[in-house]
Amino acid sequence: MPEGDTVWRAAHRLHDALAAKPLTRSDLRVPRLATTDLTGRTVLEVVPRGKHLLTRLEGGLTLHSHLRMDGAWQVYRADERWRGGPAHQIRAVLGTADRTAVGYRLPVLELLRTAEEDTVVGHLGPDLLGPDWDPAEARRRLLADPGRTVGEALLDQRNLAGIGNVYKSELCFLLRVSPWLPVGRLPDPDRALTLARKLLEANKNRAARVTTPSARPDRRLWVYGRAGQPCHRCGTTIRGADQGPATQERVTFWCPSCQPAPENLPGTTQPPSPYA
Repeated sequence: MPEGDTVWRAAHRLHDALAAKPLTRSDLRVPRLATTDLTGRTVLEVVPRGKHLLTRLEGGLTLHSHLRMDGAWQVYRADERWRGGPAHQIRAVLGTADRTAVGYRLPVLELLRTAEEDTVVGHLGPDLLGPDWDPAEARRRLLADPGRTVGEALLDQRNLAGIGNVYKSELCFLLRVSPWLPVGRLPDPDRALTLARKLLEANKNRAARVTTPSARPDRRLWVYGRAGQPCHRCGTTIRGADQGPATQERVTFWCPSCQPAPENLPGTTQPPSPYA
């Protein structure tokens, strides 16, 4: 699942393949951009911003893309067969003399003026993997709504950019807090932010995400995607349940023993577990 580390890696792969080279091929397969031709323009840079990718081109243009749940950019040699998915899933093709970048299943693809990038990323909080990382500002935003659950607050890109559903669940486990704890009751917000950045930094160059001491495929993650399986730490059955507003809910995973529901706090009872 694409999160801040995945997007960081994709941006650097695209930058290495395309930057400082003129485009010899341009094919944007979304209705609004179907007649747009970027051929001849030099790619200046490709930069990540949270979960967003910004491909900046000469002439003051930026191609903005977002991977959401299953989008991907693949880079191929000019003579290499494309293997990222069937042709009908391709949304963008950007080619140079020696490399071709192909965007698959991109739910967001738009062209805008570089000077207007804030219209698509200006709402984001400090980027955990970006040069703008500001822990004090991230802390302020995270705690601005103290009654909101920790799980929802961590996932909100307006607070800090780069955490997706995997890191949300893994962070709550490592912090030993219930994802349904009000964020204003988080024992050590600064530690939460430090740990979030540490996890993304540690994984940004890895193909397989690891949050545990083990790189074994069956032990790389503490709780994410493991509903019904025993906790690596205590053996209790991991649970999973939907969390967040109906239009944005995601499945949250947690260990009820390592992350017990707080007592005597209204609204913090953990939900029944349809995924265990």
